[in-house]
Formats: sequence, C-alpha cells, structure tokens
Amino acid sequence: MLLAGGVYLPAAADQSDTTRVRVAMYLDLGSTYKSTTPAVTLKTTAPAEAGFAFNSVLEPWLQLGAGETARFSVSGYKVKALESADWAAVAAAVKKLQGTSDKPVAYAVDLAGGAAYRVYTGPYVSAAEAQKAADRVSQTLSASLKGGKAEARGPLYVSAGSFASQAEAVNLRQTLSAQHAEAVVVMTGPQQYAVWVGGALSASEQSALQTELSGLYPGLSWAPVNENVPALLLHRDVTLNLDAPAGVDHYELSGEGTKLTIRDDGNSPIQVVERFARSYRGDFEISKMNGQLALVNELPLEQYLYSVVAGEVPSSWPQEALKAQAVAARSYALYNAGLNKFKVAGLVDTTLSQVYNGTEKEVPSIVQAVDATAGEVLVAANGQIVEGIFASNSGGVTADSSEVWGNVNPIYSSVTSDGDESAQASLKSWYHVLLSSGVTGYVREDNTALNGTTPAGLQKLTVTTSNVLVRKLPLIQSEVDPVAKLNPGDLAIVLDKVPESSSYAWIRGPFSSDDLVKSLKGKTSTEAPSPILNLEVTKRGPSGRVTQVKANGQPLDVKYPDSYRSALNSLPSTLFDIVQTGRYTVQGAGGNTGTGTATSATTIQSASGKTTANSGLVVLSGDKTARVIGSTNQFVFVGRGNGHGLGLSQWGAKGLADGGYDYRQILQHYYQNVTIVKE
Repeated sequence: MLLAGGVYLPAAADQSDTTRVRVAMYLDLGSTYKSTTPAVTLKTTAPAEAGFAFNSVLEPWLQLGAGETARFSVSGYKVKALESADWAAVAAAVKKLQGTSDKPVAYAVDLAGGAAYRVYTGPYVSAAEAQKAADRVSQTLSASLKGGKAEARGPLYVSAGSFASQAEAVNLRQTLSAQHAEAVVVMTGPQQYAVWVGGALSASEQSALQTELSGLYPGLSWAPVNENVPALLLHRDVTLNLDAPAGVDHYELSGEGTKLTIRDDGNSPIQVVERFARSYRGDFEISKMNGQLALVNELPLEQYLYSVVAGEVPSSWPQEALKAQAVAARSYALYNAGLNKFKVAGLVDTTLSQVYNGTEKEVPSIVQAVDATAGEVLVAANGQIVEGIFASNSGGVTADSSEVWGNVNPIYSSVTSDGDESAQASLKSWYHVLLSSGVTGYVREDNTALNGTTPAGLQKLTVTTSNVLVRKLPLIQSEVDPVAKLNPGDLAIVLDKVPESSSYAWIRGPFSSDDLVKSLKGKTSTEAPSPILNLEVTKRGPSGRVTQVKANGQPLDVKYPDSYRSALNSLPSTLFDIVQTGRYTVQGAGGNTGTGTATSATTIQSASGKTTANSGLVVLSGDKTARVIGSTNQFVFVGRGNGHGLGLSQWGAKGLADGGYDYRQILQHYYQNVTIVKE
C-alpha cells in the first residue's frame, strides 16, 4: 500500500457520515491518479434506476431491468473516426484502434437508407488534443478511410426543440441525419426528449451551425444547448461484440458538473465489465473530471471492508489476524474518506488506497472478522482517527517513520516482527550455482543431488531429471527465459544456498548501470551520474532500512527515503544490501584491505602462487559463501520485506495470531500510543 503521508485526521476534514465510503474506480487526476476508459459497461442483477439528485433527492430518469446491460460515457471533445454501412470494415477499424491510445466506441444509427455505424475515439481534454488525435486516427485507419480524414468533434450542440415522446424525437433525428450526421436523440428529463445537432468545437462554430440549421429547417425552434444542464445523449452501442452488431443502450452524460447516479432497488451487486467483470455493492456515480469519465462506487463502510480485508490477506488466516486487518483497514478508510484527496472520492480501488475487488472474495471468515469488530478504529492520544497504515511484510522489523517520510512520528516506531518469516515457511530453497560455461544462476533444491566438493570446499551439484531450469533469480518466473538447462551428468558448483524469493526475503537484479540510470531518471533532485561505477548504502535508519544511497560517491537525493524502492527499479522494500558483481575486497596482512574489479588486474595470492584477478574469479567469503566476479559490473539487491514497512505487518500479524495474541494486542504492538474505540 502506498502512503498518504500523514497520521492524524484533520479537524477540517468532512466526517459527517462515517457509515459510507466513496471509492473512485475510473478517474483522471493527472500525476495524482489516472485510470481512464471511454465508457463503462454496467450489468444489473436486480432492477435499477438512474437519475440526478436535486436537493439531495434522486430523480430517476431511466429504469434498468434485472439482468440488463447498459453503457455510460461523458460528453466532451472526441474524434469521429469512421462512418460506414459495412459492418466488417467497422469491426476491423475498432479492433485496430483498440490497440492504440485512442480507444474507440462504435454506435449503430438507423438512417433513411438503412443502418450505418459510426466509430468515435476520446474523450480528449481540449479541442487541440482532439485535433492531434484526429491526425493519429487518420494515420491508424488510413487504409479504411481511403483518402478520407478523421474529424475532431466538440461538446457544443444546437437543439431542435423538445418532444413528449422518444418516437417523435427519433423521427426528426432520421430526417436531420440526411444532411447532418451528428443529429442525436437526447433525454432532457423524465419522459422528456430533444434532438441535438452538432459536435461543434467552439462557440463560433456552434453559432454558425445554428444559423445554417435555421435556414434549412425554419419550422423548428433552433437554440444553442446550455452546457450546464444535465442531459443524456441516447446511442445504440455495438462495441462489445465485434462478431455481429448486437447493440446495447448507451447513455452519454452531458452537462458541466452534473452527476448521474445508478442505484438498484436493494442490496444486489452491479457488475462493472471493464473492472474484470467484478460485481460491486452500493451505488455508482458517473461524472466528468478533467475531460474524462469518473466512476465512483459509494457503499456502506462495513460492506466495503468485506472486500478490502479479503483482498489484502488470505481468508484462511487466524481470526485474530483478520480482525486486526479489519480495524486497520477501517481506520485507513475513515481517515482518507475525510480528506477526500481524490476530489470526487476519498479512496480508489487500487493499492494506492486499499485493494477493493467488490464481492469477488467475500467469504464467511472475512465477514465474521469485520462484523466482530464493527465500528472499531485506531485513535491517537488527541482523539483523532489514526490512518492505520499497513504493509505486506516488514522483513522481521517494522520501519520507523523517519525511514519512510523523513520525519518522526511516535505512532510508527520500529518494532520487531518475528512472524514475518512465516511467509517463506513452505517454500523451497534454491542453490546459486556456477556452470561449466561460466554462467551463474539458481536451481531449486528438488530434483538435485550433491556430489562431492571442490578443493576449495565448495559443493558440487548434479540433477536427477532432464531439463532442469537454471533461473536468473531464486523464484519461478514463467515470463522470463531460463539462463540454462541441466541434465543428469551435468555438474555445477554450489556458490550459496538461499531461500526462495518471497515477501520476506528476496533478491532482485542483476541490474546494469544503464538499467539503474533509466530507472532513476526524474526521481532524484540531482541527475544521477552515468555510468554508475559504484553504488553503496551510506546511511540506514533505526530498523536498518536504507535512508541514503550514493552512486560514484554522489548522494541519490530522492524525495523521501522510501522512494528508493521505485527509484532503484521497483524493489520490494528499502531493507536491502547491494552486491556488485564485478567488484571484490581482498583481506590482506595486518588487516589491510584492497578493492578490485574484474578488469583491474589486481594481483592476489592463491594456493598455487600469485595470480591476476579477472572475470570468472570465484570469491569465497568468511562465512563460506561464494560468488563469481563478472566481466561487467552489475548490481544485485538482496533484501527483506515487502512494502514500506510502516505499521501493521500483515504476515507479522498472522505470526502473532498463531502465537495466541488477540487482535487488540496485535494492533497495539504495531501502532504505538493508540487506543481502539468503537465509533
């Protein structure tokens, strides 16, 4: 879980309703948070209604039947990519656009001459961005457009008047579409309809369109559409099934600042297709933020926690560990709900807040833990709710706040967390081996046999089955090619035996200088040196976590100490050591030491006399572990823990629960100077 950067709930934060939470699922806040989609597809379980709240009372405009599928989007700047009566051509264009940044939506339109299909991309934040997108789309679909061009469209329309029935509006739309392809039926209230023509990019373009339409159709009351009035543009969407043009109703929200609410008639979940077809309790709210669709799920706090706790920890864990997680997650949710830092919501559904996957993993053990602690939160000495920050695994010791934020907070002092080690209890060990080819890698201990030792005392290894994979790291990565394969009879030298990389202990790398320079770009206030010849930890905090790293003697000045995780190629934690594959230190007479590299031609004394160090040299340390000096200097990170390490360690909580601690004792171990109260 990433950090909010604070601890106490500000007095100014809105705490008016602590029984419900708002979770953003799609939202564009630039660098703060960005998750976008051109449209969302909702599938109901029970009958539902959609409408707008006036004076806090929902006025329903739409009725959705049980099991109905409907799509929703927001009006804005977009690109009309293609119009054609040829469904095969339209489907091909949609598929091609789906692989680009300009995501498509396709509509079916009934015209006097028969059915046609229109493909749009967007929305975009401005007319200029839409114009740029039109150029990109034209290039992407050059073969389909046959010399034609995609065209930018705007959110400005001219209305042909109001109608008491949808059928009247549809008839007029068909008439207007003979000359104006952007005519669309619009719902302007419950059982109130209009026909809009437009997609103008500017007020002057809108005015010119009104003048043109008044001349062509003088019998209609043409007027510019008020951008601030809520309305729903009605479409027949054919994007979801490209095998055949089977359409679903699509509602495009218009009106600056308006919010459309979708609510079922009870407690039945609604499925969001674009969110991995997961189902969610509560209401949905659709609005526009920074030109993009914003989707918020609002639901009771305790039901939200059924999903969060299930998404954060295994449901098979002891009840006391689940209860501790429930209280921490509830505290986190209420703290951040008050801050409303995501503008339209206090939380998001990703690990930037807490994992929230709807009803997908709701199970009795989780529900029991949440219900047993209903309303309980962590409170500081000043009576304010504590954020309840937690991490997956603290590597045996939690972080001190100074190691994460750079300042001291007594609630987050470093404490031991012995239960963290249980994360690797059932995992295999791996041998770090040197092959006859000079390649090094890792082989899992099963299907191997030890077979004698070298003169230096290092064990030899062979394998008992064919095609045993030698991995880059001590874990199975199916997406990463193995470095080699071993067969019976092949011999390897064992350099070390290590645990399988897990949330407790891990190895990452080796990373080249180029890898690290690329990862560091933009993440340090002073540009990192290039190439990086030497990388070393120069400062650590109370728990041993890294608080300063120097490259070639220059500090890598990140914003917060915890930022080293992302700056150094997404490391699991900052509790790490750095091993440089091309460097070594020789202990000489009188305690003198000398440092060399594979290319430094350093002379060392061996059993057979003096020799010059070079690539392939095996260095044996005092604890009888060994490593090979590589021809290029790369960087391997060896560490413990997963996450920032502040507050509750989830694996540590499990360990304490296994040892007989109750959830209150667990929480007060990980959070200092707090009490647990029922709100």
